Amino acid sequence: MKQQHAVLVLFALIITSSLTSLGSYRSTSQKVIKDMDRALAITMQEQQSDVISQDTIRTFNSHLQIAALRGKATLAVDTRNRQFKAYAHCSEATVFSLSDQRPAALLWMLTGCWAIFLFLSEKLRVKNEESLFTHHSSLPPFGGLTYSETEGRFYAIDGNEVQLTPMQHQLLTMFFLSPSHSLSKAEICDALWPKKPDASDTLYTLIRRLKPVIERYSDLKIESDRSKAYRLTVNKIEN
Repeated sequence: MKQQHAVLVLFALIITSSLTSLGSYRSTSQKVIKDMDRALAITMQEQQSDVISQDTIRTFNSHLQIAALRGKATLAVDTRNRQFKAYAHCSEATVFSLSDQRPAALLWMLTGCWAIFLFLSEKLRVKNEESLFTHHSSLPPFGGLTYSETEGRFYAIDGNEVQLTPMQHQLLTMFFLSPSHSLSKAEICDALWPKKPDASDTLYTLIRRLKPVIERYSDLKIESDRSKAYRLTVNKIEN
């Protein structure tokens, strides 16, 4: 599975776990409110008084069908507008403790396991890439490209070999072996076409064909100094 797909699965698990937990909480909250309202209505009808006393609270608790609410639900009185109204309520923590969070807990455990899997997978991927560079590269990586002198091959950042023609390979090797990653036109022509009096057109064609190859496999590009010299540089992406 690709890394981006694995991350999408993680987000899907987080959302599903959260919705499952919230759904259980809301369902329980409705049941609690319904039970408290029913118990309060019966209590006030039996008492036939506007005074809330200890007896009122005991009667109210006795009429609660949800046993776990007894002793946790509270009564409040609203005397605004000179009207007596009694309300029953309980804390959000109480409602949450009464809700069935087992399905959500299982989903959260699965989410945690998946997150650990992603973390370990990423660490393993980075370790493998570092090991791959160490194995293949005898020269420092440059622009996402590495060159193995022992194998005489170029490798992209993902470990795949860069496919080059013999002449392209020879020129790119010269760029990598140059401390400044730059070569004069004369240096290139003397090395690649020593018996050719004027290899300007041939060099131009070689450079033109090499450019898209290295740009596809790396962050490098070839810059020209009035066609007198060429430099291999890192392509800086502007924001």
